[in-house]
Amino acid sequence: MQGLGNDFVVLDGINQMINLDRHQIRKLADRHFGIGCDQLLLVEKAEGEADFRYRIFNADGGEVEQCGNGARCFVRYVHDHGLTRKHQIRVETLGGMISPKLEMNGNVTVEMGKPVFEPAQIPFMADKPALTYLLEIQGKQVTISALSMGNPHAVLVVPDVETAPVESDGVMIEAHSRFPNKVNVGFMQVIDRGHIKLRVFERGAGETLACGTGACAAVVAGIRLDLLDRQVTVGARGGELVIHWQGEDEPVWMTGPAVTVFEGEIDL
Repeated sequence: MQGLGNDFVVLDGINQMINLDRHQIRKLADRHFGIGCDQLLLVEKAEGEADFRYRIFNADGGEVEQCGNGARCFVRYVHDHGLTRKHQIRVETLGGMISPKLEMNGNVTVEMGKPVFEPAQIPFMADKPALTYLLEIQGKQVTISALSMGNPHAVLVVPDVETAPVESDGVMIEAHSRFPNKVNVGFMQVIDRGHIKLRVFERGAGETLACGTGACAAVVAGIRLDLLDRQVTVGARGGELVIHWQGEDEPVWMTGPAVTVFEGEIDL
């Protein structure tokens, strides 16, 4: 499946027993020797009162807390495969509860939860919360916003995403010592108060065509810096998302497409 070109292998862990090790996940994600994906998504029965449990593994085999484009594909998958008749479901993730909703036009809207700014909860090494922080990489200082959308994000405002050092700076910031669990790195160009362009270097996956939580994090950071209005269209290389955030202590809402590419079997 794919959401704006951010692509996934989605596995049904309800009707079959799935217990993959890191090596098997990396093989599935390999675009030459496996199927190929940015993340592997696992549909499981909920442990609490939610409808489902949603687990996410990056292409390097590591399990992560949240994936917004994947969440849209998740609700499309469980609906198309008859695992639920509900158009809106509650889903458990490592990063907290989310509520994706299948819209009549085929798009999916997801309540992504409230952004977290407390450094210890991101986690990010800082004495106190701030709108921006200075981070030193390769002998230079860059200004970032740091927050969590169920997973950690660093957002940089850049004059032009096409010429931004996404690969070189992204890999340095991703593994920076001030982010103990590593971090997703967003490079945001503000077009106007209702429109940004965004490239994201994802933790454990490298640059992807789109990143849902990265889009949420970038818009939240831009609103807090008074660069953006409450509803913003985010242009990624794979397409557009619409992000809505009413402000402090409110959840972030994300709307965008989710598409099944093909289905099949693979022998491990």
